[in-house]
Amino acid sequence: MQFITIVFTFLFVDFFDTVGTLVGVASKVGMVDEDGKVKNAGKALLVDAIGTTVGSILGTSTVTTYVESSAGVAAGARTGLASVVTGILFLMALFFSPIFIAIPSAATAPALIIVGFYMIDSIKNIDFSDFTEGVPAFLTIALMPLTYSIGDGLTIGVLAYASMNFISNIVSKEKKKISPVMYVLAIVFFIKIIASH
Repeated sequence: MQFITIVFTFLFVDFFDTVGTLVGVASKVGMVDEDGKVKNAGKALLVDAIGTTVGSILGTSTVTTYVESSAGVAAGARTGLASVVTGILFLMALFFSPIFIAIPSAATAPALIIVGFYMIDSIKNIDFSDFTEGVPAFLTIALMPLTYSIGDGLTIGVLAYASMNFISNIVSKEKKKISPVMYVLAIVFFIKIIASH
């Protein structure tokens, strides 16, 4: 049972890290339709899953999508050539790693600030006048940096969204249509939180 809990924890952390990044980067390129669905999301998730699986077999750190991609996308990278060039530069950087290790982590802060600036652009599409939309969005945005985890921020956001909308639909006369998947995810996340404590 403990092993299953660990497997599902890693699955959901990796899945939601990827989904959060995918939505953020895709919205930057305009690959999100009016319903908020990412075009070709299945292919992107499949590539990420293959990369994660092969990377773990080879003993590397998690091979996954990164929010830093939004900076490249904002600069015009669309075809994947930028990723190939980045990979080649990383291979070349292996020979210079002692020099790069000497660079303090504070020197990378400006790059991360720019990435955050590009990512926050999508916040204008959130309806903060709707309490059941605004509060879960705020919790998700606030808890990602506070918990140092995209997965934890999304977990709390999904739980807040599902529970607030469930209560709102019981109390309010206006019923909002919520996907059953959100309720299933909320139950799974609740079980995950209980099991991890």
